[in-house]
Amino acid sequence: MSERASRSLEVLAEDGGDRLDRVLARRLADLSRSRLKALILAGEATIEGRTICDPAHRVNAGERITIGEPPPEPAAPGAEAIPLDIVYEDDEVIVIDKPAGLVVHPAAGNWTGTLVNALIAHCGDSLSGIGGERRPGIVHRLDKDTSGLMVVAKTDRAHRSLTAQFADHGRTGLLRRGYLAFVWGAPDRPKGTIDAPIDRHPRARDKKAVRAGGRGAITHWELRERYAGSDGKPAAALLACRLETGRTHQIRVHLAHIGHPLLGDEVYGAGYRTKAAHLSPEARESLRALGRQALHANLLAFEHPTTGKPLEFRSDFPPDLARLRLALARA
Repeated sequence: MSERASRSLEVLAEDGGDRLDRVLARRLADLSRSRLKALILAGEATIEGRTICDPAHRVNAGERITIGEPPPEPAAPGAEAIPLDIVYEDDEVIVIDKPAGLVVHPAAGNWTGTLVNALIAHCGDSLSGIGGERRPGIVHRLDKDTSGLMVVAKTDRAHRSLTAQFADHGRTGLLRRGYLAFVWGAPDRPKGTIDAPIDRHPRARDKKAVRAGGRGAITHWELRERYAGSDGKPAAALLACRLETGRTHQIRVHLAHIGHPLLGDEVYGAGYRTKAAHLSPEARESLRALGRQALHANLLAFEHPTTGKPLEFRSDFPPDLARLRLALARA
């Protein structure tokens, strides 16, 4: 795919009386006549600062013409035969247990090999179309390196229903999302709520941060297990988290905010690497082999889009997190 950025091209009309598209075609050989016509019709052409949307507009000699060329749209996702762990499927929805390392949706740097590519291949003609296009309806996402449960709509009807349920965040409906998180240290109380707004990080474009004026974000957590380090003090813990909102990186940002970032999180927990020295050799090796943040979406409940039936799914730890848990508990 082309990575060409948007550009603005300027030409000076030498002869008057000719059509705008012809004048541009003579001066801009790298753009086809049909492409130039489409750009003009899209309002990308101006003459002396006036927007001209008629390709047949007659140009006067000496007039300055500017035409903008937006970057090309990414190609529509293609079908790819990628294995899926399907937990549930019917004509309306599909629930999958996403492995760590699988990107959900095509984007810069990951145009192929995504969950969407896999779903297009798996569902085929059973996709009735989302927004007029035969594609799966993504209503929530998991980070590339977060494992666990996701529901995807197969029809427009299901997409509308699930979108409304996720927007409601379970305040009036059946939606519930639960996560299991291995964190550095251990909270000094059995449960709590983090109510802290999340916005873009002021310096790092790929990060989020707790910031005044950000979008509201609420995470409920409960302490499940404590793991002692070599000094006998709590080195790590297992928390069960429940989302009341769905901001990007919410659990990762919130747990780092209260001083308990996720094990293996190189973005929000990089400053805690030295704490690995307090883990047992087996736990250190399990963490090193993990190579990702220790977060798993283990619970997903929602109302079926057409039948209204309550659906609830649970997912056990994948092997990498099961090994980490066992190694931490043995210390």
